Amino acid sequence: MLAGKVALVTGASRGIGKEIALTLAANGATVIVNYNGSKERADEVVKEIEAAGGTAEAIQCNVADFQASEEMVKNVLATYKKVDILVNNAGITRDGLLMRMSEEDYDAVLNTNLKGTFNMIRHLSRSFLKQRSGKIINLSSVSGVMGNAGQANYSASKAGVIGLTKSVARELASRGICVNAIAPGFIDTEMTQAMPEEAQNGLKQMIPLGRMGEAAEVAKLVLFLAGNDSNYITGQVISIDGGMTM
Repeated sequence: MLAGKVALVTGASRGIGKEIALTLAANGATVIVNYNGSKERADEVVKEIEAAGGTAEAIQCNVADFQASEEMVKNVLATYKKVDILVNNAGITRDGLLMRMSEEDYDAVLNTNLKGTFNMIRHLSRSFLKQRSGKIINLSSVSGVMGNAGQANYSASKAGVIGLTKSVARELASRGICVNAIAPGFIDTEMTQAMPEEAQNGLKQMIPLGRMGEAAEVAKLVLFLAGNDSNYITGQVISIDGGMTM
């Protein structure tokens, strides 16, 4: 399905990003596994991809850093000559009530989640325009669609990703480049598993389908948006949330 394609996935060493990297690789793409923190985890993802017969490389870069992300893009293009699929998944949380939220916690979340997404699109846009094709998939969140108490910074960053997605989609559409956002609800990852059982049960009661989503379900939606079956879809925000935001 994606044979001959090169995919760059940010924040791909764990959780949803890892699952996206594995899924794209399993469908034929060469995958750049970007990470910021754990080299060990990123290398494990690469090993898993290679063990299944795929091709991947781990590259460390803090996408919130404009120059560092530019350098990563230059290196990837020098090695692989192109990027066909960009998945902006890297994200952090620094939850807290607005009254107590520090400027540092607000800025850190906006810098990684929103500016990091801008940085990656900005640095790859020239390459996409030149090849007159490409798929950009940005990870937003239900928090960016409906807001969430205790997540003013995270919700603002993910709402910003939606606005960025739509603007970039309008700018790049004439060259056949599709830009879409995915807004996951509560997905079963290490982050949600760390929550007390009572809190997890409370979340499930908010979800019409009565369960958390699986990272693999988000990855399959990314796969659809990365492939040719979605060539007439751009500027959209697709919620995958068990019905939370309906």
